[in-house]
Amino acid sequence: MNEIINEKIEIKNLIYEIRGKQVMLDNDLAYLYGCKNGTKEINQAVKNNPIKFPERFAFRLNEQEYHFLRSKYLTLKGGRGKHRKYLPYVFTEQGVAMLATVLKSKVAAKVSVAIMDAFVEMRHFIIDNKDIFNRLTKVEYEVLNLNNRFNSVLDEMHPKEFKEKIFFDGEIYDAYSLLINIIRKAKNKIIIIDNYIDKTIFDVLSYKNEKVKVEIWTKEVKTKLDIQKFKLQYSNTEIKIVNNFHDRFIILDDKELYHVGASLKDLGKKCFAISKMDINSIINLL
Repeated sequence: MNEIINEKIEIKNLIYEIRGKQVMLDNDLAYLYGCKNGTKEINQAVKNNPIKFPERFAFRLNEQEYHFLRSKYLTLKGGRGKHRKYLPYVFTEQGVAMLATVLKSKVAAKVSVAIMDAFVEMRHFIIDNKDIFNRLTKVEYEVLNLNNRFNSVLDEMHPKEFKEKIFFDGEIYDAYSLLINIIRKAKNKIIIIDNYIDKTIFDVLSYKNEKVKVEIWTKEVKTKLDIQKFKLQYSNTEIKIVNNFHDRFIILDDKELYHVGASLKDLGKKCFAISKMDINSIINLL
């Protein structure tokens, strides 16, 4: 404990900035104060004295703030707080001082003096180096802006939308991955034209938005049980028996048309292609 008090830089490393305030985590304070029950003792002190700990003295972190601390500042060193059940409390300088008086221990009183000195030194450090921090912030924004511009260039070079895509024998996962991406684009309606339907197509359709209406045009139905079960969960599904199609098509929202060179149940088993057709008149004809 004396080593920690003497090494003020150790305490300064436990001070973080959250919501524009310099704060310390409850598990770090429990460690410094030598609390036998860890954060339970500190949290109980806050619970028993709510008037003494207004939000400007102590507040609980939300999940985003907690994960930010863990990722950026590498907190929870030495195993402290790694498997905690609840989100931690943090204490401002005033909260730390108040906590020392509530805990009523000689160790807490001595350690709180060292902590107060660390807070003061940290404030002086920030004030003395505010110009450097401002420049670093500007550099960070410039890097972020460059990164966004770089990503935009990559998107232009490798657009997400495709016109044609060919798959070779064995590229089963890639084929189904693209099919799922197409299905997910539908906002209101999907029409699938395929003479041979099995459970595979229903597995793919499970990735769609539940509100999207589905029409399946097929020559014959061999998977009646699968269809019945699927319709129990997705009631806006309709099966139409047609016998005048050879090729396979997918129509999204009555405006996007995809030609599929293989039955959907056999994607990736042989070489085939998926092509987007931009001729709206064909959709109307279909």
